[in-house]
Amino acid sequence: MAAKGFLQVAPGRRVALNGVEWTIEDVHGQFGRLVLTDDDGRTETRSFRWLINHPDLRLLPTVEASGHPSPVSRQPRTLADLTKDQLERARLRAAHVLEAETGFREGHPARALPGEPRPAYDPDRTTLTQRRRSKAAELEAMPRPEAVRLGLQHLSYRTLMRLSGLAGDSLLLACADGRWTRRRSGHRSITGEIREAIFAVKAECGPRARLSQAAKHRLMHQYVRERFPTFPTEKIPSRWTLAAVWKEWFGSDGSRRRYDRTAQAAAEAGVSGRMVVHRPGQVLVLDSTPMPVKLRETVFGDAVTATLTLALDLYTHGLPAFRLTLQSDTSVDVAMLLRDVMLPLPMRDGWGEDMEWPYAGVPADVIAEFTGHKVAALPFFAPETVTTDHGGPYKNHDLVEAEREIGCRILPARVLRQTDKFAVERQFLTVQTMLFEHLLGFTGGDVADRGADPERDASLTLAQAEHIIATWIVQIWQNRKLGEYAPSWAPGEDHSPNTLFAAAMEQGGFDLDFPEASFYYKVLRKHHVKIHPRRGVKILGLWYHHPVLEEPRFQQPSARGGKHARQWVVRSDRRDRRQVFFQDDADHDTWHTLRWRGLPPEGEIPAFSDKTADALLAHVKANNIRIHSESELLEHLLEILGSVTPVDQWPSQAKQKAGKKRRVAQAREITRAQAAAADRPTAPAPADEPTPAEMPAAWAEHARAIDRAVDVDRRRRREEALADTRPVAPATLHEALNRRPMFRLPPPDGPQAETTVREEDT
Repeated sequence: MAAKGFLQVAPGRRVALNGVEWTIEDVHGQFGRLVLTDDDGRTETRSFRWLINHPDLRLLPTVEASGHPSPVSRQPRTLADLTKDQLERARLRAAHVLEAETGFREGHPARALPGEPRPAYDPDRTTLTQRRRSKAAELEAMPRPEAVRLGLQHLSYRTLMRLSGLAGDSLLLACADGRWTRRRSGHRSITGEIREAIFAVKAECGPRARLSQAAKHRLMHQYVRERFPTFPTEKIPSRWTLAAVWKEWFGSDGSRRRYDRTAQAAAEAGVSGRMVVHRPGQVLVLDSTPMPVKLRETVFGDAVTATLTLALDLYTHGLPAFRLTLQSDTSVDVAMLLRDVMLPLPMRDGWGEDMEWPYAGVPADVIAEFTGHKVAALPFFAPETVTTDHGGPYKNHDLVEAEREIGCRILPARVLRQTDKFAVERQFLTVQTMLFEHLLGFTGGDVADRGADPERDASLTLAQAEHIIATWIVQIWQNRKLGEYAPSWAPGEDHSPNTLFAAAMEQGGFDLDFPEASFYYKVLRKHHVKIHPRRGVKILGLWYHHPVLEEPRFQQPSARGGKHARQWVVRSDRRDRRQVFFQDDADHDTWHTLRWRGLPPEGEIPAFSDKTADALLAHVKANNIRIHSESELLEHLLEILGSVTPVDQWPSQAKQKAGKKRRVAQAREITRAQAAAADRPTAPAPADEPTPAEMPAAWAEHARAIDRAVDVDRRRRREEALADTRPVAPATLHEALNRRPMFRLPPPDGPQAETTVREEDT
């Protein structure tokens, strides 16, 4: 069977005739002949017509013949290769051809333009030959500049005949100038010697430091001079030609050398390719960065820097959860972030119905019945693989424990492979350009771009910023059209993170798998201790107690065996060291809160974390103090807290005396304690007691502290007044007026005045 399509006849082309392989040795186009050579050295001269009409002709892969380069093939050109102006000019040429063929510029009477057909092109009155000659005469009479601009100066009668058999896109391509889509012939100055020199310089630049294009050009000169002494120096391409060729062959040289070497080593080790994510939750990427907006802490009102931690789903590019922490995040915060990914986001004040759960397949009433509240339009799911960087909070045991409880895998990003976390890094920039730049207190992306005083411009508190970010994610980002992150299985369609999640729900269903309330306790730090009969348990140098520990079942060692035999498990939250948590061995769903024994029975003390507790114990150890009671330990803690935040700097008595660093430190302690309290599951209120009005935990504690301070101050003043003598009530106005006559003048001073007064009395 003869070969179909175009046969490219050029030296070096290999063909198979009747099962025998031949190579086209030479081509004589002026005679219509070619020279064929087989592997045995036989040579035959055949015509083009004989070769094309051969019944058993097969085309073989092209190889390079000696002295002749292999022919360069290309893909067929299309209308997409033309610019807008070139396509319009081709349409005008095709319109003239169609008018000569049919009498109408659109090619059909049903699409006739006003005034068509013209008398010289009326198909009912003229023949095809007459119309073609009329069109050739019309184009010849057209002004020369206009004809050149439209490319009609060469549209003769014979050209109209050749184009008569084409239509549609084929006619447009035939009317397009071939020079517009001319095949690139490459650079004539790049000979075999120069090509070898360029690849040698490329291999040499790999392990070296980054070189300029001029240095590469000099190295190419050196290679050609030493390896090809007879090569003419004037034929070596210029530096600009080398730069163009380098970019065409190897791409831009904008990457860092360190990353290039790492990528090359990974490729040599067989680590290549990219994983295709095809469902929500398959890969969840976590990362933290300082928030580029100065915020104000609720208590002290100072400008502080918060840390923003994002969780990004790589399939939908949605943001199922985030966290704002003062200064830096901890491993407990990251573990709680994973729990937030699995929990539905409750509706907040000011959110309308358009921000409520909208996904098909799972009605909003069903979700609300499971959670006990209305749910916002933010996806939630159980992550399968979590990708993080190599920061300290992401390698802590708390996150490993959360991984075990959730059932996911923590897969750290590869060192110096920025592509592993490119999506979340790009997301930080997106949030900055779409939200943070419009907020007061924005610090900019660089120190050089910072405003005059962003601390003074800061007006948002930490809670307000958290609410703004949550509203922006639910209302804007989750419904924003995806650009380059649109799915490959839906080309040309518009999708957002929410629509992708809804499509995934329809394809694979949805799993309502909420974490248990005890998840918070299970991801906390473990301590294996023994219970003291009177003092309770000792955790990191501090004693904690609860009345339940006085029961007889806890007065004996634990029944646990193995490495921690006869010891009880107590868990602590590094963000708030005022209490630890103990799981009841009889009822595993019950967790007891053990309070620090140093707390006064009538109230609370300010929150403190691991850092403050370590400073307390270091202070005690440095001064060689022997602790005999919890009250002495409380005194030293109050000394440390007083050095950080004295009474003059309390929220109710704040003054501008202490430095900003100390106020921010206490703000961090209080914020961490509030975050820990918010993560803990709340205990249900007793049925026989009325439920009080809801008040934030921090505000309620602050109000109680103020009431206690006022009561103590009043009691102190009363005790000081009663210390010396009992106060005497002052005389009333009536008694003061009755002691002497109201109109009697006072006696004069001196002895004479006294005698005069006695005589008057007599």
